[in-house]
Amino acid sequence: MAARSDLEPRRVSLPGGHLEYGLRRSARSRGLRVTIDGRRGVIVAVPLASRRGWAHPEGDIERFLAEREPWLRRHLARAAHQRELMAARGGISDGATFRYLGEMHRLRFTPGPAGSRRSAVGRHGAESGDELHVVLAPGDRRPPEEVLRAWLRERARTAIARMIERHAGALAVSPARVSLRDTRSRWGSASRKGTLSFSWRLILAPPEALDTVVVHELAHLRVFGHGPRFWELVASRRADHATWRRWLRTHSHELHAALGPANIEAA
Repeated sequence: MAARSDLEPRRVSLPGGHLEYGLRRSARSRGLRVTIDGRRGVIVAVPLASRRGWAHPEGDIERFLAEREPWLRRHLARAAHQRELMAARGGISDGATFRYLGEMHRLRFTPGPAGSRRSAVGRHGAESGDELHVVLAPGDRRPPEEVLRAWLRERARTAIARMIERHAGALAVSPARVSLRDTRSRWGSASRKGTLSFSWRLILAPPEALDTVVVHELAHLRVFGHGPRFWELVASRRADHATWRRWLRTHSHELHAALGPANIEAA
């Protein structure tokens, strides 16, 4: 994540009122890009001022933000709501509630035995519902959030591998490689070389939603694009795919806010 000092605070007047944003100039930028950071709000990235035509981008930025103002306001409101929701749940602390496999779990943090060097996480049932027990080893220097994140990534890796095995044969495809990332703008992707990539945060969603994304990306190994033939292929394995795609859209900010702020890119 970039440091706060790389952003110039800016303000623009839009039909819906003033909008604060941070301006970032980047040597890697090839054009104007807008993202909504779960912690810092609207960020506008543009090429360096030395690039031809980018010395004074204010007019282009204002027009771009005005065109997308409804989208921006909607996602800013959702991000604010999710911050309030996560705070009300207790964040990442003992006794807080946390979504895993689509269901709310109680977090329990306890110290491990003296001399232990590796923390552990386990899922247990309780009278009041499922719990995630995080046993923090004295010799483990990782913060509790990182211990939980590492465990979730492994659970995601296992679940995705199992779902690929379930569907790949029926779809007559075989991925060349599968990777796990913390992507912000999409839940999964497929390359023409057969590489699949998935967000580990899908393990927080219901298994049906994760399964839908796996089927979606496997189907892309046969059909690139989103035409009728592609959706027929997806529906052959997940007839309810629209329901779970909608669930992911509705809960996107929540899943990305867990163990890290959301960062949504404008189209």
